[in-house]
Amino acid sequence: MNQARGEAAVMLGGVRRRVCLTLGALAEIETGLGVEGLAAAAERMKTLSARDLMVVLAAVLRGGGESRPEVEAVDPREAARAVAAAFEASSGQAGG
Repeated sequence: MNQARGEAAVMLGGVRRRVCLTLGALAEIETGLGVEGLAAAAERMKTLSARDLMVVLAAVLRGGGESRPEVEAVDPREAARAVAAAFEASSGQAGG
């Protein structure tokens, strides 16, 4: 993991994967959530549906280097932790 780039390692379904909140991931999140701008995306993320959570998870997995992330079978709790890890790593708050 490249912590300087904001990458974080997460476990999804017993597999270690990399997440990263890139500019491309942010744009994908805005599009997937149907909002414009970071403020609107941040507001919308306060009340994510399960579908929205999978949109965000797929975006941060792509940011971490996966070209076609499989997210449909991911446990929602693991998905939420992975998304949180991506956002924490991007702000330099990841614990390791």
